[in-house]
Amino acid sequence: MKRSTALPELLAPAGSPEALYAAIGAGADAVYLGGRHSARAFAKNFDEAALGEAVRYAHLHGVRVYLALNTLLFDRELGEVLSYADRVAALGMDAAIVADTGLLSLLHRHLPALPLHASTQGFIHSTDTADLYASLGATRVVAARELSLDGICRMVEGSTAEVEVFLHGALCVSHSGQCLFSSLVGGRSGNRGECAQPCRLPYGKGYPLSLSDLALGEHIPALLASGVASLKIEGRMKAPAYVAGVTALYRRLLDEGRSATREELEEAAALFSRGGFTDRYFTARHREPMTGVRSAADKAATRERQESFTFTPKSVTGMARIVAGEPARLSLTLGERTVTVTGEVPAAAKSAPLTKEEVRGRLSRLGGTFLRLAPHDLTLTLGEGLFLTAGALNALRRAAATALMGEEQAPLGVVYEPSPCTPPEGLPYRTARCETKEQFRAAADGGFFDRLYLPLSLLAEEGIRGAEVAMPSVITDAERPRVLAMLTAARAAGARYALCESYGQLALVREAGLLPVGGHRLNVTNRESAAALLSLGVSDLLLSPELSAVRLASLPHRAIVYGRIPLMLTERCFVREGFGCRACGRAALTDRRGVRFPLMREWEHRTVVLNSRPTYLADRPDLTRAVTREHYLFTIETEKECRAVIAAARCKEPLAGEVRRLPTP
Repeated sequence: MKRSTALPELLAPAGSPEALYAAIGAGADAVYLGGRHSARAFAKNFDEAALGEAVRYAHLHGVRVYLALNTLLFDRELGEVLSYADRVAALGMDAAIVADTGLLSLLHRHLPALPLHASTQGFIHSTDTADLYASLGATRVVAARELSLDGICRMVEGSTAEVEVFLHGALCVSHSGQCLFSSLVGGRSGNRGECAQPCRLPYGKGYPLSLSDLALGEHIPALLASGVASLKIEGRMKAPAYVAGVTALYRRLLDEGRSATREELEEAAALFSRGGFTDRYFTARHREPMTGVRSAADKAATRERQESFTFTPKSVTGMARIVAGEPARLSLTLGERTVTVTGEVPAAAKSAPLTKEEVRGRLSRLGGTFLRLAPHDLTLTLGEGLFLTAGALNALRRAAATALMGEEQAPLGVVYEPSPCTPPEGLPYRTARCETKEQFRAAADGGFFDRLYLPLSLLAEEGIRGAEVAMPSVITDAERPRVLAMLTAARAAGARYALCESYGQLALVREAGLLPVGGHRLNVTNRESAAALLSLGVSDLLLSPELSAVRLASLPHRAIVYGRIPLMLTERCFVREGFGCRACGRAALTDRRGVRFPLMREWEHRTVVLNSRPTYLADRPDLTRAVTREHYLFTIETEKECRAVIAAARCKEPLAGEVRRLPTP
């Protein structure tokens, strides 16, 4: 959907109150901030009282406030988060940014007046995906950072939702929402706001996963022409000096409708960079180098620009009337907005009547608010010989200030009632995804599996029958026609099901006459996201690999019992970059401890970084009892290794070598 305004919204980060003041002072149209359950758990963030203050301050300046609720949730958290969202919506929040489809559905159902923005954690790289989130209640989607200008324009033209695009700031090397590295290797879930940033660590002799920061200052005219609704600056972990400087730069560029100069980009780099900036996703040149490491010189330049930021209260004018026989009256004016409140009727003074100095002094004390009323800006009509208590004057002042800043609404008091998420009857007990025809041959022998999936590209190339479709993880709008033709051919060859790896693929596979199955990349971590998928016609689904045995046991759906679970999905081909195409199938990243993480090629030369150890549960009855239906994930195994896994699983025996177990909480 194209925006309806002349300029896109400039959306700035507010990781702290000081950053909020900096963003607003620098000209942001909107700010986004976190409280509980945000994807930046280690930012200062805001408690509920501070959220109310932030909303009032922003609204006084005509700035919108969006609350980040963009983490995956577990069942036990859903009721509390719904209640929390109810309370903060009553503060006047302008929108919530949501990643979990279960929460998105809940908020749309229970708080329909609260606008919802689908987070970039939702893996939004196509119009189909954007429209799916719109059908669940999102009014805006945050596009994947990996999209080119062409991909952005296609989404804007085709989607029923507004489109928000990242403009400046840090880049994750993995598609957002598809990085499990910190979670499965380090125990800190990036999808739940606790990322330990393993991408910034060395692998081999360098830092191949550390990308330079994004900067699209040279492409402002193209972004203006694209029709995007919002341009977003990343940086809730950044200092106020960064927020102020970067926001001011893009405010100037947008207002003047021009590209940044070299000097302006150098100043932005001094605020924060990793050896410079990149625009290579946007310009579709991401096969070229994009890596960047924060050097000592970068850090020194940033330190020179650190400043303490304070805010300037908004100056208001006032008019007070205190005369005999009438309730005391106070009006405050800010810009074109005027509010008037009344208080007590003054009494006749017995000894010390009110003086103009005393009344002006009491009514101008707006400390503790974001307002400033100078005594000389208060026009006062005061009758002679009258008396009001100090408390009555203070109450009159507080009532006027509250009215001008906007009163909070009462929460609706919504109550969470869990949705049913029972899967259909008759689903196969044991399924597997294979990457090669040799793996497929091993898995097809002996009747161990009830259903097998193969990559769509392999089915098309080899003409293999008896397998269902495993969809590519990413399908952009430009790739869609070719994929649809391949799906139609697979259906004609006998395939009935398609394992979908993004929400946008559900409509695509149905268009080809196939039944969608939800893959693990859909990040189902609670019953509400499972229920949302079932309501969309999914016939079966895999649960998130991040779930513990206890949480798996509470969700009657399929879980991965064996496999090297993908830790990252990258748009760039790290095999070709780091090892050369001849190493395809054998390349791996080696960390500083000597641990190897295999690299596997995906559709269109994307790369999957696999875990160093396979997850394996089949020899643990205490774990398999938690799994309703089993899924096996074969990636780099040889045919012989696949047969060994199947033999061990059939007999519930241990595997040779180290394996990963499920977390216990």
